[in-house]
This record gives sequence, C-alpha cells and structure tokens, in this order.
Amino acid sequence: MRRALAVLSVPMVAAAAYAGPPVAEHVAAALQAELQPRAVTTHQLIQYMATRAAPLPAPKVEADWSRDAGRLRRHVLDEIVFHGWPREWVTAPPAVEELGVVMTSSRYRIRKLRYEIVPGMLAPAIVCEPVSRTRPAPAVLNVVGHEDGGKGILHAQQRCVAFAKLGIIALTPTGPASAELAHPQNAHDFAAHLEAAGAHALGLFYLAMRRSLDHLAQLPSVDRRRIGVTGLSGGGWQSVVLGALDERVAVVAEVAGVGSLDTTLTHPSETDEIEENATDLGRTLDYPQLIAMRAPRPTLLIHNANDECCFRAGRVKPYIHDAVKPFFALYGKAGNLAWHENVDPGTHNYERDNRRAAYRFFAQHFGLRAPDDALAIGEPGADAAALTVGVPRDNLTILGVAKALAARARRAPSADRVLERARLTDVVRYHPSRVTRAWPLWSARADTADTLSYRLDLDSALGATAVWFRPQTPRTDAPVTIVLHDDGRAAAADLVAEALTRGGQVVAVNLIFFGDMVPEQPASPGAELGVDPTVRPHKTGANYQMLLSMLGERGLGIQASQLLAVARWARTMAGGNNGVRVETRGLRSQLVALVAAALEPRALAAVTSRQAIASLRHLLDAPVPYRAAPELFCLDLYKDFDVDRLTALAEPTSIHREGG
Repeated sequence: MRRALAVLSVPMVAAAAYAGPPVAEHVAAALQAELQPRAVTTHQLIQYMATRAAPLPAPKVEADWSRDAGRLRRHVLDEIVFHGWPREWVTAPPAVEELGVVMTSSRYRIRKLRYEIVPGMLAPAIVCEPVSRTRPAPAVLNVVGHEDGGKGILHAQQRCVAFAKLGIIALTPTGPASAELAHPQNAHDFAAHLEAAGAHALGLFYLAMRRSLDHLAQLPSVDRRRIGVTGLSGGGWQSVVLGALDERVAVVAEVAGVGSLDTTLTHPSETDEIEENATDLGRTLDYPQLIAMRAPRPTLLIHNANDECCFRAGRVKPYIHDAVKPFFALYGKAGNLAWHENVDPGTHNYERDNRRAAYRFFAQHFGLRAPDDALAIGEPGADAAALTVGVPRDNLTILGVAKALAARARRAPSADRVLERARLTDVVRYHPSRVTRAWPLWSARADTADTLSYRLDLDSALGATAVWFRPQTPRTDAPVTIVLHDDGRAAAADLVAEALTRGGQVVAVNLIFFGDMVPEQPASPGAELGVDPTVRPHKTGANYQMLLSMLGERGLGIQASQLLAVARWARTMAGGNNGVRVETRGLRSQLVALVAAALEPRALAAVTSRQAIASLRHLLDAPVPYRAAPELFCLDLYKDFDVDRLTALAEPTSIHREGG
C-alpha cells in the first residue's frame, strides 16, 4: 500500500477571542510554519482516490452486458438514488397543473404547466408542440443546467421551438436554483442538507427529471417509443443520468455534461455539485459505465474543443466515447454511440453547430426527415416574462425539503453498544489506521517548552502534520493534550498556551482537510461564467470531500481514524503511561473528536470542545454552508446518531462541551 505523509495542524484564534495566558513568540511561530506543501496533499488525495474508482468492465457478450446493466440500474436506483426518500414520494403518480397556451404560430404553440417534484415543491415548465400532427409524435425532455435563465434562456427556447418545428413535442422544465426557483435556499450546495436529513442528494434531482419525463410519457399525443433527452452542462449531466437509469429514454444528446473520474480527479471543480459527485455512486460505477448502460440505444456525446468550463473534448473523449464504443458494438450498433466536437466557437455552448448536430441525430433516430441547416440558427426567443409560470409563495426550497425530511425522521431506540458502534463504523466508513513513520522536520528550545515539528506517514496513505510542545519540566502524571482547531494549527496558539500552563505535553495537529493539510483549491471553471468565487469558501477541501464520498469514503471517518492513530502515536512517544485528551475549537473538530471517541471509547481520556454545537440539527437551522464544514454532512449521521447519542457511545471518555 502506498504510504503518504501526514501533517497535524491546529488554527490560531485572534487574541481578543480568548483572554488566556500570553502566547510565547516561539509557540506562535512554530504553529504558523507550513509543514507540508498543499501540492503534496493534493497528490496524496488523487492517488488515494484513484485506487478506489470503479473501473469500466471489459465488454463480454450482449446478453451478459444487458443483464449486468439491469442489475446496476436497479442497484443505483434502490440503494443510492432513493436512499432515505419516503417510498410514497418516489412512487407517487405525476401531479401536473396545465396552465394554458401562451404563444401560437402557424407551426407551433407553447403552453405552460407546473408539476410536483415532491410534496410542497413545484417546478414550472413549458411545452413546445407542433400545431398539426396526425399520429403520436416523438418527444424530447429539453433540460437546462445551472444557468440563471432556466427555461427562458435563449438556447433552451430555440431548441424547444426547433423541436416543435421538426414535429417533436419538447418539454423544458426549470430546475432548482434557476429562474422562478432562484431562491437562495435552492442553491445546489443545500443538497448536502438533504443528506444531513438522511436522504440521498441525488434523489431530489432525479425525481425532478423523472417527474417531467413521466408527464411526457403519459401524454396521448406522445409516441412512448420515441422519447429523448438533451441538455447543456448540468443539463448534459441530467441527460446521461436519466438516459442510463430510465429505459423509456430512447435517444440522448449530451452536451458538455460529463467526464470520467480519470479526468475529474485532476480537475475536481468540473463536477462541483453534490448531486454530480453523488455519494457512493463511484463505488459501483463511473459516468462511462452509465453511458455504456445505454447500449444499444442511440447516444450522441457533444463536447467543445476549448471549453472554458468543463469536460474539454480532447481530454474526455478517450474515456467516455472510445472506451465505451465496444459496449455498443456488442449489439452490432457501434454507430449508435456518436461523437461531435465543436470547434466554432469551441467554448461552453449549445449554439448553432451543436444544435445542428443534435437536431440531425434526433431526426435520424426518430425516423423524421433531415432538418434544414437553417433550423439551427434559431428564433429570437420570447421575453422571459411571457414564459413565467409562477410558483406558490410557500413553495418548498431544497433546504425546506431537507427540514421536512428531518421532521419525519424517527431515530431508532438505543441498541446494544456493540451494534451501535458497528452502525457508526459503517456510516462514517471508519477504517483503523496507524502512524507508520514520524518525520522530524525541525526543532527549537525556549524557556517555556521545547518544540519539535513532524510530518506523519499513516498506513492509510493520507497524512497529517503535528507540532509537539514539551515543557522543560513536564508533569509526569499529566495527559498528553492533542489540540485541533477548525481553522488549522496556526489558529490554535491560545489553546496550546493554555494547555502548556497545566504542565503537560501538547501536540497541535492538522488532520486531512485542516490547515496545511487542505489540498490546493482548483481554479473555478465558472469564473468566466459570472460565478462569484467569494460565495464558496475554499479552506475545507470541499471538492475533494465530495469526491471521497462519491467513492464510498467519508471525510469524517478518515479524520477520526487519523486522530485515533495520532493519539496512539502520542501516547507511545510520551512513554506509554500518559493518557491522551483532546481539545477542540469549532464544530468541525468537535465532531471529529466526538466520533473518534465514540468509535474507540477507551482511546481518549477526555474531549473538551469550545464553540461547539449541541445537535447536528444546527446544520439545518443555522443553516451551515456545506463548504464551511463538508465532513459534517455525512449521510445518515444526524438521522442515526446526533451529538447526544455519540456522547453516550463515547463513555467512559469524558465529553465536555462549551457552546459557541
């Protein structure tokens, strides 16, 4: 197993925040030093995750792959997508409110409707349909990504109208966070709050897609054998996911929506949404497998040569097209997996060239006449106000759905401690680890304490950094104190100084995703698309924590494992007779220490947490932004445990909490 260097670190708090003992200059200096470059941590994480990605299986024979694809489809839907979602919500029939025709021409008309995603959450949509038809027509779900305009954005309008001119019925829904659903609590990061409430984040987005597909499929005017999906960016992602998991989707045209883990691990900001990095999905399959699951149904992948956002053509084609082509060949339909690379303009777009390719593909596989190239030019588009549908004032947001789910949850009574600990082990995906080597980096001597800084190798291949403070005359009966701070070791000077006054040895630690153990923040691909970079704090490694969860790991479980490994190492370094206590500041480090104590209750003598929370319900009530504390949005943690049950599970460890 590959070994990685680990760094322990604790952040420093402003002097005004704590009126404790004066901080010696050398203590502060030792805590401020960077012990591991962020590039090293980034490389360790990429290597760690690469070994956990599900490889694309070798294609066998048609019957075998059809059977395997069906099994994968059932597993993903039952065990991942709908994890924690009320059964009656998942199986409810479509609830649609038709709101009439708003625009008519000689060739098409546009009507408005609202449909229910889950109880209390409605989504608006428009339907473009040909005026004259003599038999059931093909249909396309024309999904939209993260753009603010939703169904009213020009390229989505142009596609909707063009499909109607081709004789296709097109439905364009508005997804969460755009247009009429552009509420602050519909930001996609609030999908994490669904997982805090015990429901898989992907479930809500999948239900939003499937509900609109359900409506199309039940229309008497639609030929159910000829239904397609298309969209750009997040809409391209929806096209692949729905197209793979719902066999009603006959034809897909994806535009710049997916890559593979081979490309994402080095560009984690490309899949910078929780639903795209779907928890546990990567344990089973990756996006190339989802595309392969469409075989032999016609699938067009459109990617842009110089995309400023994501999934550039030259980088992703070998993984999502070339490697998947053999699965379509099993059925004698290799040509049904098609590729189009856009060069003009080559940016993140669904403009004329890409529309032309999509229209031709749908027409070919729906058995329609070939479209005129002029169709791709598109009409000017209606004023967005004319397409406004309206939603109720009390329409639930994503956060509102999370709170509704939390209110429904009923935690099971306390069980046998062994069984509860086994359940906690599974929820946080805990794997014990140990320090395999401590690399001394530098030392210093001062009147108050000797200092020695370490970079630590752990057998998990993810490391930590630490600074050890040893008083000149340490008390032999005093426990070793491990200090953790949400902002990293550099912010923990006051906690270290206070602990040193008690005469014991102190170790200030940075676990993975704290302080100098935070990986490099990848450049945001949305910078040129108007995304405000200040709304996403970058000091917690949220992009990488998403990917870890996708691959079946949990940041919280890794951090708890590291803390316990460091505690064992510290006890040995101190002579083996000293106990180990932990002091934390902030909710992130509080939960890391509390979960560690609950997993191995005799490993730590005591845990004292400042600026602590009394319940994980705080994540929903505050609400806490996902990227401020990503590891706490661990699927099922709040639903099954919460702070009170973790505290009970940690006995005999003494747990002391001071609110903040």
